[in-house]
Amino acid sequence: MADIKNYIKEKEKRERMQANYKEVIARHKLYVLYKILIILAVLVILIVIVMVQYKRHIYTDYETIAAIEREAIYGITDMRLGNGILSYSKDGAHCMDAMGNVRWNETFEIQDVKLDISGESIAIGDYNGRSIYVANAEKLLGEITTTMPIRDVAVSESGYVTAVLDDTDATWINTYDFNGELKFYAEAHMDESGYPMDISLSPNGELLCVSYVYVDAGVLKTNIGFYNFGPIGKERDNYLVGGFNYTDMLVPYVRYMNDTTAFAVGDSRLMIYSGAHTPVTQAEHILDREIQSVHSSDKYIGLVFYAENNEKQYEIDIYEPGASKKYVFYFDMDYTDIFFGKDYFVVYNETACQIITMDGIEKFHGNFTKNVKVMLPAGNTYKFLLITDSSIDTIQLK
Repeated sequence: MADIKNYIKEKEKRERMQANYKEVIARHKLYVLYKILIILAVLVILIVIVMVQYKRHIYTDYETIAAIEREAIYGITDMRLGNGILSYSKDGAHCMDAMGNVRWNETFEIQDVKLDISGESIAIGDYNGRSIYVANAEKLLGEITTTMPIRDVAVSESGYVTAVLDDTDATWINTYDFNGELKFYAEAHMDESGYPMDISLSPNGELLCVSYVYVDAGVLKTNIGFYNFGPIGKERDNYLVGGFNYTDMLVPYVRYMNDTTAFAVGDSRLMIYSGAHTPVTQAEHILDREIQSVHSSDKYIGLVFYAENNEKQYEIDIYEPGASKKYVFYFDMDYTDIFFGKDYFVVYNETACQIITMDGIEKFHGNFTKNVKVMLPAGNTYKFLLITDSSIDTIQLK
């Protein structure tokens, strides 16, 4: 009987020890969990602090971290081509990287250069001539020879080229691959569809937007036509999948931002269209002043006006196609160009530049030490390329 009692006592003792052990383990696990959560919370707070400081940090100067000499050539125009630098004149064109290495070079004789850029692809046409040269940032792709005089060109990032060609009693809108093979064509008559004012291809080359102007009963009208060269367009007459008519308005500018979004700028309205196959109107914005210039990226549309508040010279209204929000900023600088970064825009001229975020923070406003022809982004950390007559400088804001 005593053995049974001792056995029961020992069993109860072991059970109490096991319960205490489990409680200790549970408390230890809970302690470790709390410790991990505290560390994670501290890390999140630190990351937020760093991000806020980064967003609100103001740069007051820059340092030149690399400088490459280049030969100064009279009459040459420089511009960005993807991650390269395109230089062209009536006698030829070449593309360099940031180190000044020539990736490709092409000589030609063009009296009046007509060009278009989409991403890393470029088409250089001879206005009133019959030659179009197609290239990207890495290499020459091909040459297109037309049978009629060239009036306008558009290129897609995939290398397709659309050319507006002048005929005796009609205008042809032909689309080629970069080898010069004719893929699609459309015929325009002034008394029917009108005369093409501007054209733009989507980056993938599947969609074409054309702005036609015509006069109907003495009234100026514009027709925006959309063509689809994919399977859907093959089922439509002349590949036309959409059209939008505007009375008493001239629309001299159309542009594809990406494969699904295009916009058109008229003298009294901004129209934004969306659709990967059959574009529809996404938004319209009434304009009550004369536009001074148009700038865009794959995300933003920027329209520059003279400011009305008499405190600054210029106003830029920036639109995001997928949002109703419009950003409005003011600046005084007479500018050579304006371009967009991820969440900011840059205004610059030969001697100075101004960088403003979409939150309205002026990140930098300063002067260059050399006369700058072209300013290009060179990364996501406020690093830029400055193209001058004699050098390619890589700078970092500080």
